[in-house]
Amino acid sequence: MCAHVIVAEDDAKQAELVRRYLEREGHAVTVVGDGLAALERARQGTPDLLVLDVMMPRADGLDVVRVLRAEGRELPVLMLTARSTEDDLLLGLDLGADDYMTKPYSPRELMARVRTLLRRTRRDSDADRGDDPVVRVGALAVDARRHEVAVDDVRVTCTPGEFRLLSAMAAEPGRVFTREQLLAELHGFDRYISSRTVDVHIMNLRKKIERAPRRPARLLTVFGVGYKLVDPAKGTSRASAR
Repeated sequence: MCAHVIVAEDDAKQAELVRRYLEREGHAVTVVGDGLAALERARQGTPDLLVLDVMMPRADGLDVVRVLRAEGRELPVLMLTARSTEDDLLLGLDLGADDYMTKPYSPRELMARVRTLLRRTRRDSDADRGDDPVVRVGALAVDARRHEVAVDDVRVTCTPGEFRLLSAMAAEPGRVFTREQLLAELHGFDRYISSRTVDVHIMNLRKKIERAPRRPARLLTVFGVGYKLVDPAKGTSRASAR
């Protein structure tokens, strides 16, 4: 799976190491050394992945993610950070990053994370070309083909991670998903990450989808297990994607 990967890293040695490993796997690589250059490159063409250092000159990685998501760009983002506290890491996910690694990291593990994100991007792209129906749960509508979410016919902006979780839960309303199952939707089974990642996504989704004045879909906590999405009318309907 050859891809175009942007590496935004101001440490020249680290950037060269990542570039060599990516090119060894057959990817085309563009290296930039600051946040504004990362934004400029991400806006050009159709890159497949952004490997983004958090602490960079001109604009840090968190600001880069914030701007990209505000512009509606769904480019997958893998963040590299020397910040080791969980709250700092979850902030990146909250802003819309798809994955993160703390420094120092193993180049082999980095490549495994890259492969996971690229596989998921390819899978999502294949689903977009299909004729999947719009799934409705109460006032919530999830359109897998268009990668869109609406509440009371008003579009809601979701990060890629939020969309993946919501799509999985909307496909089986009422089913209880464990945090481990939801983590698998986010990152696959080949790596481990704090379950608080799921909690952050659920918290943000609640703010976005539970605002309908009538029949709002609800994301309920099943204590000791996980979460489920429920229709207040205890029913679902499907309509052909427009």
